[in-house]
Amino acid sequence: MSSELVSRSEAWAALERHRDCVCALHMRELFESDPRRFDRFSVEACGLLLDYSKNRITEETLAGLLALAEEVELGRWVERLFQGEHVNTTEDRPALHMALRHRGSAAFPSSSFDVMPPVRAVRERVRAFAGSVRNGDWKGYGGERVRTVINIGIGGSDLGPAMVAHALGPYRHPALELRFVSNLDSSALADALSGADPESTLFIVASKTFGTEETLMNARSARAWVSDHFGTDDAVSRHFVAVSTQTERVVSFGIDPENMFGFWDWVGGRYSVWSAIGLPIVILTGMDCFEDFLAGAADMDEHFRDTEPARNLPVLLGLLAVWYRNFLAAATHTVLPYDYGLRLFPDYLQQLEMESNGKHVTREGVAVDYETCPVVWGGLGNNAQHAFYQMIHQGTSLVSSDFIVPVRSQYPLPGHEDAVLANALAQTEALMRGRTVDEASASLIASGLAGEAVSARAPHQVLAGNQPSNTIVYETLTPRVLGALTALYEHKVFVQSVVWGINPFDQWGVELGKELAKVIHAELDGSGRESEHDASTSGLIAYVRTRRHRG
Repeated sequence: MSSELVSRSEAWAALERHRDCVCALHMRELFESDPRRFDRFSVEACGLLLDYSKNRITEETLAGLLALAEEVELGRWVERLFQGEHVNTTEDRPALHMALRHRGSAAFPSSSFDVMPPVRAVRERVRAFAGSVRNGDWKGYGGERVRTVINIGIGGSDLGPAMVAHALGPYRHPALELRFVSNLDSSALADALSGADPESTLFIVASKTFGTEETLMNARSARAWVSDHFGTDDAVSRHFVAVSTQTERVVSFGIDPENMFGFWDWVGGRYSVWSAIGLPIVILTGMDCFEDFLAGAADMDEHFRDTEPARNLPVLLGLLAVWYRNFLAAATHTVLPYDYGLRLFPDYLQQLEMESNGKHVTREGVAVDYETCPVVWGGLGNNAQHAFYQMIHQGTSLVSSDFIVPVRSQYPLPGHEDAVLANALAQTEALMRGRTVDEASASLIASGLAGEAVSARAPHQVLAGNQPSNTIVYETLTPRVLGALTALYEHKVFVQSVVWGINPFDQWGVELGKELAKVIHAELDGSGRESEHDASTSGLIAYVRTRRHRG
């Protein structure tokens, strides 16, 4: 396909024509007319079962979406991604996060452009350092072994490792505690330091450029905490390590370059958990566990690259997301894990999806005339049932959902597993089926009501249903399953980006706010002259400065 907008394609037009047919259908009807619907609309791969039968689609819908994928040359773009071509067009570089979990001794992405030697070298350095912390060989300045590890980062340097560390709680070292700091609010750092002992605390400062304002401000305050305790800056080198590419800045901070773990410009922050950014995970769970996590992602990479689109999990999820966003006008998508280990997974996916695909121009810089990334939100399923599910069931918006469900808990207790599963599956059925006025009335009559009381209450208990959902099921949340699940969503995002014709590997939208923050920061602390702002911003700056001078 040329650089022409995808909305001008024949496949897009065909889906628009087809949409009217589907909008007239209720999923109840689809299931009643096809007893084998689950069999035909479910796929299993890499330890994950994807049931996408509870979607507002027919065989014709799926065929139309696959035709759209073919028209935008999805297969060619997948090959370009894996072959190391410069798919990150605005920064003129490849996106090779798959190399970080590449298995075996073969070159990747090719024999003429092999990034694996440095990847393997850093991985072995991470293994050795993490091992020394875990076995107590690494000592702090006063000779104490490490008991608390605090990761200081933000964005992909925080969300990824925090999500994985929480998910792999059963695998953690019994004598180590891992904490995370990302927020600039000093309360966050105070919370992370609460109860920690400088003698036995190790900080990991994670920043590719070692210039991220939030990370460095927290790191400087943590450094002062250590130096003040020991009475010397010499202690810093025994209590701080860095994950970065900027040796000079790391050394200037006081970190020994031997304790700096690098990665590369072809690794985007939100795709970096597989790199040395995963150092806190390795310290907490061990390298063997982390290798299993990488192996699960490698399984999904292979599946994505080699499996036909109609049986390809990331392709199906990505195309369904396009269907709801562009043809059924769903503005939001919710992620609902029924696994406590995945409590940070929706937060992680917010950055992965919205920072990647929240774009308004194509790779060629042409403004799109269609919607791109939906708002991604969610939370733990059981908790959410008592919070926002009401809106999904009886609100006025179409909301697509992903239910993520384990067969077995990481910490099984009698009765709990069946209760979790029952709630998850019941919610997907309720969202699909809904409840008619006749069903609501019958339920009220069965409860003992009659006459006008039934007529008055029944409308309030009607649920339209027809709310779509995918259900992803796995045996239990192991490192390998988690790796496959995480890579599944990475590739889903790429599929969407190809359809929309956008670059998912840059994030220019976050830069303007950073630039303006530097100007305002200087005005607030008095180190810079007043700049020209809009009346609101100027008024707020003046208000804050006035209150500070008073206090």
